[in-house]
Amino acid sequence: MAKTPASAPNDTPVDAVSGAGKGRATPTRAEREAARKRPLVPDTKEAKARARAELAAAREKARAGMAAGEERYLPVRDKGPQRRFARDFVDAGWHLGEGVMPFMVIVILATLVPIPAFQSWAFVALWIFILFVIGDMILTSTRVKRAARDKFGADRVEKGLGWYAAMRTVQMRFMRLPKAQVKRGQRPA
Repeated sequence: MAKTPASAPNDTPVDAVSGAGKGRATPTRAEREAARKRPLVPDTKEAKARARAELAAAREKARAGMAAGEERYLPVRDKGPQRRFARDFVDAGWHLGEGVMPFMVIVILATLVPIPAFQSWAFVALWIFILFVIGDMILTSTRVKRAARDKFGADRVEKGLGWYAAMRTVQMRFMRLPKAQVKRGQRPA
């Protein structure tokens, strides 16, 4: 019979025989505690400044993406092909609502004129202008909904699309977000 290596000497560790040792000494308790220690206040000034800079860069990227109309940076309110269609429809035309703010500034300046009749007529003109703006909003809302029904189908038109387009008409073109992607007169397909 062949001899088996079952009778290994007792003073040899098991890991040395199998060759699966960790290759370093077991750390002492003091070494383990020192490795686990963390500062009481983990954020240093450098870490805060770095985090602030990273956040600012991410916000700037998101702002630029939203202004450019990139779908992933848009808020939920502005996402989707129908909302893009409504934005392009509104941005392609001229609307009275864009003139509300400048007209209000003119009325404020008119109130500085010390003639009461002039001041009164300025306010009357403002209210008449606002009525025309409301009419333009209703007309635009109806036209956008009709065009969306023709393009996307009557049963697939999103709820609130007309209101979304009407609210966009009141904003001055250079202040709209997402920025206008079409030129005036360039109607969406």
